[in-house]
Amino acid sequence: MRLAGIILVVLGILAVVYGGFSYTTNDTKAEVGPIKIKVEEEERVNVPLWLGIAAIVGGAFLWARSGKLLRA
Repeated sequence: MRLAGIILVVLGILAVVYGGFSYTTNDTKAEVGPIKIKVEEEERVNVPLWLGIAAIVGGAFLWARSGKLLRA
């Protein structure tokens, strides 16, 4: 539980700070004999602000709750 809480808090902070993430895809657009035309496209995935904040709050709750369970 504690590790899951820490991971959620870190991911939530990253989502709030960066607002999403991007990745690159390679695609072959045309192929004529031995010649190939390849295109690299950068895709961006936006993460809503409310989702980042919810991850921080939920992760903090799990993190705090795991500490209380261990002491009880």
